[in-house]
Amino acid sequence: MSPVIKFVNRVFTSLLLLSVTAYILFFTNVFFFALEVIGFTALALYEFFSLLKAKGVHIYRLFGVSMGIIIPSIVFMELGTTQSGEILFLVLGCLFLFLLQFFHKDNSQALTGIAVTLFGVLYVSWFLSFVIKIRFMENGMLWVAYLVAVTKAADIGAYSVGTLFGRKTLIPHVSPRKTVEGLVGGISLSIFVSVLLGRHLPIDFTLFHWVVTGLLIGGVGQIGDLSESLIKRFCEAKDSGRLLPGMGGVLDSIDSILFTAPVFYFHLKIYA
Repeated sequence: MSPVIKFVNRVFTSLLLLSVTAYILFFTNVFFFALEVIGFTALALYEFFSLLKAKGVHIYRLFGVSMGIIIPSIVFMELGTTQSGEILFLVLGCLFLFLLQFFHKDNSQALTGIAVTLFGVLYVSWFLSFVIKIRFMENGMLWVAYLVAVTKAADIGAYSVGTLFGRKTLIPHVSPRKTVEGLVGGISLSIFVSVLLGRHLPIDFTLFHWVVTGLLIGGVGQIGDLSESLIKRFCEAKDSGRLLPGMGGVLDSIDSILFTAPVFYFHLKIYA
């Protein structure tokens, strides 16, 4: 596939996903938004575990995906509040993984299977469930929209600037395609969008605050993107899947927001 066709497919897929998410966010109730998050969680977790399974890493894929679906469901039922339900379920999930391992005669990869399965659930499901917590906050729709817009601005800026002007590789042993120019472009666009949207949000923060918040979300989002690149590098895979034309897999589309969602949630808890 030529770079031009891939770019066009990437833009079309991104616009479609963002449009559907915006419609669900602003024109339906929180139940359908949570349902969308659960759907993304299930698909991304399946891709994550499939990558590791193809690499030969022992994991509990079915149990991990099932556990990953239940966590955002609990967050929704608790109306986005940080109560004991999700924590208790994580503890019970860890306990049940050990029980599953008791029935395996081969224990050579027991700790690896338990640790990686739990990591996948935390990394994808628990982190992404923070967008549901944000949605339940006062003016939650606007905060989710801001978070997605600023995070994706960093992705778009990094991809566009890196493709057009990228020369110096950022961390080649993690991702040979990521460049310093792309990083600067991504964070710059993230700051710009943060300042632009900040003027229309219900809290009167200073310009400096919106600049710093944009810098924080943009920087953390790029770390999230690089983190998934590290996972794919370990698994010797170019993309997490093929479901989304031009983008790869579902995990590829949400990798940056997995880290920005919890960071922004706690930012709001402190300042909003």
